[in-house]
Amino acid sequence: MSEANLRPHPAAKPSASGRRRALLTCGVAGPIVFVVAFLVEGATRAGYSALRHPVSSLALGEYGWTQRANFLVTGCLLLAFAVGSRPALRQAYGAGRWGPGLLGAVAVGLLGAGIFATDPVGDYPPGTAVPAPQTTTGTLHDTFSALVFLGLPVACCVVGYRFARTGHRGEAVYSVATAVLFLALFFLASAGFSQQTALAPVGGLFQRLTLVVGMGWIGWLALHLLHTREDDGNQGRLDIK
Repeated sequence: MSEANLRPHPAAKPSASGRRRALLTCGVAGPIVFVVAFLVEGATRAGYSALRHPVSSLALGEYGWTQRANFLVTGCLLLAFAVGSRPALRQAYGAGRWGPGLLGAVAVGLLGAGIFATDPVGDYPPGTAVPAPQTTTGTLHDTFSALVFLGLPVACCVVGYRFARTGHRGEAVYSVATAVLFLALFFLASAGFSQQTALAPVGGLFQRLTLVVGMGWIGWLALHLLHTREDDGNQGRLDIK
């Protein structure tokens, strides 16, 4: 046996296609992790009302680290998806930088929300003064959260435009409809959190619906891009630039 045959072969490096598929898969995992985590936490946290309180309030109190971790993990997963979505959208629909950039902004917003805890809203944690004093940390949390609640519907519209330009009418309608519903639910949730309207008892419910609608679109987009790449690969039409 020759000396060359005795040498260990280096481990095969993952292909570019495999790496991109892994990045797109993060866009499926992130929304599932985020929604399941805040639903379970909201249903089991003592003194917390999922109907009344914001998701961000789960980051307060003794077990607040669980929601902070949820923000950070989801932010990392969606940031990876944003990176992978750029070549996938460009190849399939001729999309530019805006869509992936806005998805990246949503991811950064989640990361910032995990680093900076919100100020209390309503009466959670138990014993909180109403209204609670505003802090610098809470202001930073709100600033980063704006990247999520404004960036996501704009991303829906930008990606929907690319769908429409390439003749994918159903995908375009779903994307734009998601943006409209997301914003409508967000404004209802914001009115509830103001504690000055009849919506105060259900502000948390409207925010959860907002996040489920938005995260559902991200998960759908990730699955759609994964399916599109598989179809292109099977037909031998994938043009990697």
